[in-house]
Amino acid sequence: MLRWKLKKSVPFEADETIISYMRQAPREDGVDIVTALARLRIVREYEGLAEGVGLFPGVVMSSSLAAITLLDDRQPTLLARVSGLALTTAIVREGVLCGYRCTELPAQNVDLTPQMLLEEIFPVAAYYQDTWREGIQSVRVAGLGHRLPDFVGPLEDEFKCEVRSLLHSAVSEGRVPEDAHGLADREADGLVGWMLHRN
Repeated sequence: MLRWKLKKSVPFEADETIISYMRQAPREDGVDIVTALARLRIVREYEGLAEGVGLFPGVVMSSSLAAITLLDDRQPTLLARVSGLALTTAIVREGVLCGYRCTELPAQNVDLTPQMLLEEIFPVAAYYQDTWREGIQSVRVAGLGHRLPDFVGPLEDEFKCEVRSLLHSAVSEGRVPEDAHGLADREADGLVGWMLHRN
């Protein structure tokens, strides 16, 4: 059924797609399903890399989905994760993924401005505020490295809440195990999130 429902919105043939899904608590009555999909040939490339060094790939997961595990979701929290030209914006609240969007940024990290980032984040934030009738109460950012301070002020002005590094806040709140601190120091949020997710 999911394959049929997604057929019109996927930019490649549904038969070439691997679909993974999970049920989550609905906002109102009904059923909410979080669905992840990928092209089969791309997943096979990742699996082939692991197999080439004698490993058996058990799970292939988006690094952004893995990084969501690092969020403290007791309040509505927005994640803005930059990786090259890709931006993932997600909003979580009490274990529920309330919004998720991947877009291409108009500039690389070094040329990215706070206004450019805000323009890409805004549609997900506006959707959340309209649908859930509440504001974002926390913002976490990943992938900006030493440029993060340039973005904190404009993001705090827009969302009227605390803006912090995803990994630094997770480490300071004690949610990152000691054996993952080296990965956190290297800004490997996807790997750190996966370590938490598998537990």
